[in-house]
Amino acid sequence: MTDPVLARLLADRAGFVARLAELVACESVSTDPAYARGMAAARAWWRARLIALGFRDVAEREAGGHPAVVARWRGAGPDAPTLLVYGHYDVQPPDPLPAWHSPPFTLTARDGRLHARGVSDDKGPSLLGIEALGAFLAEEGALPVNVTVLLEGEEEVGSATLARILDTDRAFFAADAVLSADGARWRADLPTMTVGTRGMAALEITLRTAAKDLHSGRYGGVAPNAIHAMARLLASLHDEAGGIAVPGLAPSITAAQRAELEAIPYDVAAHDASIGIAPSGRSPAEFLERLWLRPTLDVNGIWSGYTGPGGKTVIPAEAHAKLSLRLVPDQQPARVAEAVAAHLRAHCPPGATLEIRPTRDGSVATSLAGDHPLLLAAERALHQTTGTAPIRVRMGATLPLADIVSRTLGLGTVMFSFATADEDFHAPNENWRESAIAEGFAAWVALLRVLKGSRRADYAPG
Repeated sequence: MTDPVLARLLADRAGFVARLAELVACESVSTDPAYARGMAAARAWWRARLIALGFRDVAEREAGGHPAVVARWRGAGPDAPTLLVYGHYDVQPPDPLPAWHSPPFTLTARDGRLHARGVSDDKGPSLLGIEALGAFLAEEGALPVNVTVLLEGEEEVGSATLARILDTDRAFFAADAVLSADGARWRADLPTMTVGTRGMAALEITLRTAAKDLHSGRYGGVAPNAIHAMARLLASLHDEAGGIAVPGLAPSITAAQRAELEAIPYDVAAHDASIGIAPSGRSPAEFLERLWLRPTLDVNGIWSGYTGPGGKTVIPAEAHAKLSLRLVPDQQPARVAEAVAAHLRAHCPPGATLEIRPTRDGSVATSLAGDHPLLLAAERALHQTTGTAPIRVRMGATLPLADIVSRTLGLGTVMFSFATADEDFHAPNENWRESAIAEGFAAWVALLRVLKGSRRADYAPG
């Protein structure tokens, strides 16, 4: 017998896709002030939709940055747990535009996937979860648990003011656990639950070798070139095997951790082929160790000199680079950033000057307790809907929310996203599997059914 709430959701699939098209049309790029109108449009869209679905206390909360959209439903009673249901409405820039096969802010169906900026990260998964909650209110007039909705507008810029938003009204945001529609599942072919994330730190550096740009004929051979110096400096960050050369950043991996990784099936060759890289030859355990348990240090952008049409024979005086690190447990963002800065200063070429500045506050790596009641409920729901018990995995990416709500509200975060890691979020042609709509609806409904009758006392520490 089909669950009536799930039947309602599936019957309205076309309506869901139409609403998703409206939402992705809001050009809500948080990092670029030129998109302020799109950010405001996304907030207005969400406020209207939450009201239409039956939520109360729908409002915006801000703390000096992009506002969050919030709402509540408190009809399950004081003994029922309260979930802080999280998503974000901001998206990454669509650049480079010529690489898109369809307009980035127009939802386009192609080959079983929906394409648009933000469709997978995180507008589709967020809307999926909120619509499931709304279907319960429409069909049954109630939810199995109390819910506070938090739709953030700064996730793509490191959740810069989220902690302050939460701290300004702890009573409003008080909850027993966080259920996140963000975070992305690892694979579409294997049910998983993510129980840990890597943290993050980021730096921007400027290297100067002269007071001004110089003519390459008049000064070539006698004046230093900032691009050459920057290339040498950045190359010093890694050893010949690609490992991080900054002292003190290599974590210890235990035998037990390696054994857990060896039990997880993974086709490394297929992964390498899917992203168009040469075969790495790594074993599945080695691949997962590098992805989940080891830090990274990447150059995300570098610019200097002349990059326009044609040529310009100039020796640039300045070069710039953006760096980011993914951190593992027990690494503190500020300390790691300073270790990298110290390495850069020590390797700065003679005569050059170096300016280093952090570009975000950073997040620590997080881990969720294995007996967390919401994690157990989510695993049970996935088992019911897929017929397979999910395995527990970590995530190589960072969910700033998990660190922030742990520090600010003392809450654990369960990721229940139905985006998938191979859907090109942050890149051109971001996409979302159409099959995730039915899969996600079924799982959200199953989870809420599992939670019916649960109590706040179940979430008490100890």
